[in-house]
Amino acid sequence: MSIAAGPSRRVAGRCLFCQTLPIRPRLAFQTTRAASDDSKSDGAAGSNPILEEYQRKYGSGQPEQGTNPMQQERPRGGDLAASSIFEDERRVQQQQQTQTDVAHGGETNVPAQPRDPANMARTLDPDPGARERWERKKVIQMVRKDGRLTKQQIIKRTEREHLAKTHNLKTSVKKLGMLARQIAGKTIDDAIVQMRFSKKKMAQEVLKHLEYARDEAIVKRGMGLGSVGASNATANMSSSSASISGTVAPGLDPQASGPVTFAIQIKLKDGKRHTVTDASQIYVDQAWVGRGPFGQLPDFRARGRTFIMKTPWTSLTVVLKEEATRIREHEDREVKRRKQILDNVWVHLPDRPVQWQRQWYTF
Repeated sequence: MSIAAGPSRRVAGRCLFCQTLPIRPRLAFQTTRAASDDSKSDGAAGSNPILEEYQRKYGSGQPEQGTNPMQQERPRGGDLAASSIFEDERRVQQQQQTQTDVAHGGETNVPAQPRDPANMARTLDPDPGARERWERKKVIQMVRKDGRLTKQQIIKRTEREHLAKTHNLKTSVKKLGMLARQIAGKTIDDAIVQMRFSKKKMAQEVLKHLEYARDEAIVKRGMGLGSVGASNATANMSSSSASISGTVAPGLDPQASGPVTFAIQIKLKDGKRHTVTDASQIYVDQAWVGRGPFGQLPDFRARGRTFIMKTPWTSLTVVLKEEATRIREHEDREVKRRKQILDNVWVHLPDRPVQWQRQWYTF
């Protein structure tokens, strides 16, 4: 049995002539072509009366001869607040620069633009009505409490602390959390030493952040300056005593005795013993990590497959405090412990009133 074969299909092939021709690039900008006889009327056709009138009225916009277009007026910088720590240094530098320019015969800089309170209020006080209502509420609370402060308010007013957060670091929460637990509870100097000799990759970033947080706490909060203040006070006392009596007492001589130091043995929350020599010394009270956004990274696998990996970003936050806070916490724990011991003392015959008292025996 045979099957009759049908007509074979013909597949049209590609034109080989079209494959040999190069692809002509398309021009983005084309110039207009002019006829050969248009060269006579170039002057008449090239004139633009509207442009000429605008140039006569407002100028051509080209720099005049004899003037250098690069010599433009310098932008005026903003002024600093009177309470800024850089204000005195900036004024001294500005005066020295002005004197130098005048001596060399050069042009002086444009003075700084004064601070405009109206412009600053748009950012510092965007909602004056809400601010006034909040201030009114706080005044009412103060009057009702007769000026008494809570324990937390007293702590906030008497003790210093500083919070500093890093930018997002390209590491995971697990890896950065190990470094955070390593520096928590240590003094700022010990934490910096630990990060300096650590083999972890992110230890260098944590080291930079600790140094930045320490400097910021000293400048903004005035932390860690207790020894400096004690030495200055000792120097003032010695100078005043010398001016009055004519002699300096040996106990008040700052060069002989040095800064006033003391040592206190305290017990931390974890039960470890700790010696405090300076109540204003900075230490890392808390250190925690925060999960940031996730990035995407291609993971090329076999058989032409590509997976997408999620690269984590993590931030580190530290809270710096002074040793005076740990001393206060130690004293609070000791008071609580003594109270619990004294309240739970067993008394053999407690002092209490006699119940059911009668004139005769009840047995």
